[in-house]
Amino acid sequence: MNKREAILWAAVDLMGENGFSKTSVSQIVKKAGVAQGTFYLYFQSKSELVLGIASHIIEDILKEAQALPLHEETPLKEFISLLTDLMYEMTLKHKKLIGFIYSGTAYYSSFKEWENLYIPFYAWLTEKLSFYREKNLILKSFDLSYLSNFIIGLLEHGAEQVYLMETENFQETRSKEQLKTFIYEAITS
Repeated sequence: MNKREAILWAAVDLMGENGFSKTSVSQIVKKAGVAQGTFYLYFQSKSELVLGIASHIIEDILKEAQALPLHEETPLKEFISLLTDLMYEMTLKHKKLIGFIYSGTAYYSSFKEWENLYIPFYAWLTEKLSFYREKNLILKSFDLSYLSNFIIGLLEHGAEQVYLMETENFQETRSKEQLKTFIYEAITS
């Protein structure tokens, strides 16, 4: 684990126990085993940690998305299924971190920077959707950059309903089935 990651994990642990406002930078660096100056090499403030954690999660999701077993013959329906399953798996994997981020978003007010973290993920999905559009499998009326944003947002929301909010009557299997069907039918009808 590098120093930046050590700082992030120490912050998550301490803030999870004590809350954001009761956790100091000196406590974080002590737990991470780094000098206080090292903290400021990576983050301008304690609040900026929230963005760092979000960046870590999104980078991990994109890495896993890029590793999906896709090839030229992968049907659109299968692609949507693989992407949906991945988003649910990653939400479950990062459940603690995502919960922490949501509790800390009030402390980090630059949502534009937050959205910028998603740009590579949106670009990856736009490229994949473009491939299916060229095969006339996706409606021409969609702007694929908007569609990518909407699909990712919808998948995140569905997974969070199951794993974070534990919404009553939202079972994982049924939730995934409904999302897969909704997305496929919406973009191909």
